[in-house]
Amino acid sequence: MSRSQRPLSPHLQVYRPQITSALSILFRIAGVATSLGIFLMVWWLVAGATGAEYYNTFSEILGSAIGRLVLFGWTLALVYHLCNGVRHLFWDAGKGLALESIQPTAIMVIVSSVALTLGLWILAYSTGGL
Repeated sequence: MSRSQRPLSPHLQVYRPQITSALSILFRIAGVATSLGIFLMVWWLVAGATGAEYYNTFSEILGSAIGRLVLFGWTLALVYHLCNGVRHLFWDAGKGLALESIQPTAIMVIVSSVALTLGLWILAYSTGGL
């Protein structure tokens, strides 16, 4: 059998996008983004340990519009990864695996991620943390 006659495995061109596949891909992206955010936290700790001048420079960078956007994205990735991770824990326990519950729990993950992220940022602004 020649190489061109062999059947191809199904791929993105065969399957139509579903919320479950989108959330699965986002879960992996959020995990990577959360891990990369650890470098931001290390930078913050090093800046604090180095001295006031370096810490002020760090604060100016993260206080800029782009810095806040990065922080917001990191917060959203962290919260989304947490919410979807809880969903996976339920799946590991054998709960919520029925087809009827997949889409509602996916929507619940999205809504709770956005709501918790916005809530955290509103709380941070109201206490003067940002």
